[in-house]
Amino acid sequence: MHSITKYGNIPYMEPLLSFPHATVASVMPKPSKLALTPLPHSDETPGQRLARIRRERGFTQVELAERTGLVQTLVSDYERGKLRLNADMILRFATALDVSTDDLLQPASGPKPARKTSRRVLQRLERIEALPMHVQTTVLKSLDLMLKSVVPAKRQEAIR
Repeated sequence: MHSITKYGNIPYMEPLLSFPHATVASVMPKPSKLALTPLPHSDETPGQRLARIRRERGFTQVELAERTGLVQTLVSDYERGKLRLNADMILRFATALDVSTDDLLQPASGPKPARKTSRRVLQRLERIEALPMHVQTTVLKSLDLMLKSVVPAKRQEAIR
């Protein structure tokens, strides 16, 4: 009937073209009988998750592109879902953003872990710490006054 030719350790049915209906049926994988649990539902796509995490970490698309060896337009395309994230890109983005691949791939489940301080906030704190002590005190007092005026306004909006 059909002869089996071995290429290395992999057997191939010959001739594939002469009886495609018989050959394809004999080499088609069987459907899985595994009962997989469904993935948690999320309204957020992997690209949207990438964009959110990038913003939370305080990076611009240009900065993330530089850290991953890409150009900004590609980062934008991944975030907007024009390009699908493959394994290599997931690893690059996770490394550049200092998150796990699970953070990029899986929808948030349960309470969110403590948010990492934004890189931009840390850079500003370092700049403040480099100032003379009397200037630090003035800057921190100004920040405290500004924060005090902003926080109650936000709470009032939430109450309304």
